Order: sequence, then C-alpha cells, then structure tokens
Amino acid sequence: QLQLVESGGGLVQTGGSLRLSCVASGGTLGSYAIGWFRQAPGKEREGLSCISSFGGNTKYVDSVKGRFTISRDNAKNTVYLQMNNLKPEDTAVYFCAAKTGPGVLTTPQFYDYWGQGTQVTVSS
Repeated sequence: QLQLVESGGGLVQTGGSLRLSCVASGGTLGSYAIGWFRQAPGKEREGLSCISSFGGNTKYVDSVKGRFTISRDNAKNTVYLQMNNLKPEDTAVYFCAAKTGPGVLTTPQFYDYWGQGTQVTVSS
C-alpha cells in the first residue's frame, strides 16, 4: 500500500519561503496524481495544488497561485511544494495525498492515500 511522508515544515517569518517534500514508499509515485492540502485549526481541509502523474499538468487554487509551485521527481518518488512569500494565513498542517484516475483535482474526496502532515507556522 502506498505510504506518504511529508517533511520540510517549520516556523518562518512573513515573506519567507519553505519547500515541502512528500516521499512515497510501497508503490510507484508515477502512477498517481499528487495533491497538496492544508488544514488550519477549526477549519476544513483545503486543497491547494495538484500535479498529474508525469508532471505535465498542474493546478493551483487562487489563494496560492503565483506564490506556491508544485513539482515532482518520479525517479526519487518525491513531490515538492515550494512556498514563497508566506503569510500568517498560510499557517496550517500541510498534507500530501495521492489519487488514481484522470484529472488534476484539489477536492480531498478524490484522494485515496494521505500522509500524516507537516506543520507550517508563519509569524507576523
């Protein structure tokens, strides 16, 4: 069964950058589209971005467009989320997830496998 582990979170000041990594094991990452999500306390899980299985297609929600970049290295079984110009409202636990089937989607219900998350805190 595919397992996902996120890393790269931490504490950063407003305007700073972080790069999150999502490493897969127990399967071939190239078989899945990968999405990044986040969940802040008291809020629903929010889809941020998705990348197709071979990286040819990406999608971003408006709140992160132009600031976040998703990429993948299937040879390393890893997907990245580069986050620039971070804001306090970006503070949340960030998750990666994998889905089979077509389409780059940011709706959590379409995803089959989830990591445990990594905390990102942006101080003002």
